[in-house]
Amino acid sequence: MTTPAAYLTGLFGLHGRVALVTGGSSGIGRAIATALAAAGARVVLLARGETALRDTAGELRAAGHDADYVVADLADRAQVRRAAADAAVPFGDPDILVHSAAVNLRPPLGDLGDDVWDTTLAVNLTAPFLLGRHFAPRMARRGYGRILHLSSQQAFRAFADSGAYGASKGGVTALARSEAEAWSPHGVTSNALVPGFVATPLNAHLSADPGRVAALAARTLTGRNGVPADFAGAAVFLAGPAASAVTGQAIFVDGGFSAH
Repeated sequence: MTTPAAYLTGLFGLHGRVALVTGGSSGIGRAIATALAAAGARVVLLARGETALRDTAGELRAAGHDADYVVADLADRAQVRRAAADAAVPFGDPDILVHSAAVNLRPPLGDLGDDVWDTTLAVNLTAPFLLGRHFAPRMARRGYGRILHLSSQQAFRAFADSGAYGASKGGVTALARSEAEAWSPHGVTSNALVPGFVATPLNAHLSADPGRVAALAARTLTGRNGVPADFAGAAVFLAGPAASAVTGQAIFVDGGFSAH
């Protein structure tokens, strides 16, 4: 007789898997990295700030998990390529690739210069493409892989000066579908999670306006804004065996924000 614990481990357990989480030292990325580690994955964090990376990896190790980190600026293609090689050093090539790192620059579209456009697209869209192009064929050869993008409401609707950020997240959502088309026949799924408003360092400019924060919460069906921990369950599900037939999807974890 299969015990409930064994059954759930078969569906959602990540023992023996390796996860690379960009932006894994803060916000939603950190919550996802912590959840994947708790489910059994060995986790590599990738971001720009070494102090936050070192602290997060240290906390994961203190909790009994295998964790390491790589420092890189994802706006720089050369650093992305170097980081892809370095990320495989601690535990081997990742089976799970989570793209949470992003920049959120929001000047009005008429004031949006080339520098903001180029930086936004480089970090939010080009880096996920490059990392996916590097790792997905390796996943396909092993017959198992999970790619998970963090998208945005601005990929589907314009508000709060969507500008380059909305365009980049629309591209990320489409990239997940393109990756699913290319790699899912070989056991590699690709999906996007779509948050509502979540107070993180990425959107500190919105968090500083209590009136807007309250208005966003009122728009959700749950009556509250999101927190990073809301994404733990969805990430573990999509990273594990139970989600083998879920691919090319944009999954809204937004408290019903998009349904209101």
